[in-house]
Amino acid sequence: MSTDRTIEGAIGTATGKDFKVLHSSKLTGGSINRSQRLEASDGRTFFCKQNDLDFYSFFKAEAKALKEIKDTNTIRVPEVIAFGKSETESFLILEFLEEGSSTPRAQKEMGKQLAKLHKITQPFFGWAQDNCIGATPQPNPKSHDWVDFYREHRLRHQFALAAQKGKTFEKIYDLLSNLDYFFREYFPSPSLLHGDLWGGNASQDKEDNPFIFDPASYYGDRETDLAFTYMFGGFSSSFYQSYEEEFPLHQGFSSRKTLYNLYHELNHFNLFGGEYAASSQASINLLTSQLP
Repeated sequence: MSTDRTIEGAIGTATGKDFKVLHSSKLTGGSINRSQRLEASDGRTFFCKQNDLDFYSFFKAEAKALKEIKDTNTIRVPEVIAFGKSETESFLILEFLEEGSSTPRAQKEMGKQLAKLHKITQPFFGWAQDNCIGATPQPNPKSHDWVDFYREHRLRHQFALAAQKGKTFEKIYDLLSNLDYFFREYFPSPSLLHGDLWGGNASQDKEDNPFIFDPASYYGDRETDLAFTYMFGGFSSSFYQSYEEEFPLHQGFSSRKTLYNLYHELNHFNLFGGEYAASSQASINLLTSQLP
């Protein structure tokens, strides 16, 4: 993986000091972007994500999300250094954070800080611009009705993408037309979300301080963030306990957890195919079986 001079120039301009890559190392863990660690002779180190030219708008949206989360002073995210395009690709440059080992203290702090992030609200659901979840476009139009927003711009959006791939699911109409059933006596506020909060997008530094990254942010029901933490694991009981102490969840969360993770199951099918079709249908079956 090469480092374009455009990237070196962007770092130099952003930091006010010339940057010349002495060493670069490819980083693993992501399936969407090409990532590498860039180090200069003066010891400065940055994290670089690269993708095709048409991914630029997504990097721009990610930079906006990181800055918006950072400005809340709730939970740490990598600082945005620069983003842009070279002749052949788009890129996003971030502060490089050295990861440490997970500890109960870090998990506890992460739960508390995430809860504080979720207390940041605005008057409507959605976001200032569309972004992506993985590499899937994610529409974020302004809405004052969460159930309608989630039905149209999360679930129906993913179902439509699946249909373009030749995959249809059973009982879609039953689920979408009765979505209000899962929100009886529950009226979520538009909370600032990470949006893609699985274990691979949350960590801690060498000093045991938690941080999150790779956001797909918008303002929505905070339960969506919490639900996705359960899908692949990676969060301890300390995390959930401290979150609840700071910002208790509604008693109906357990039933909506499946509903919210269906969005991610569908997205994983649209990105990767395979077994996610079966898990998506199983979730739809479980949800519709609960309808009156």
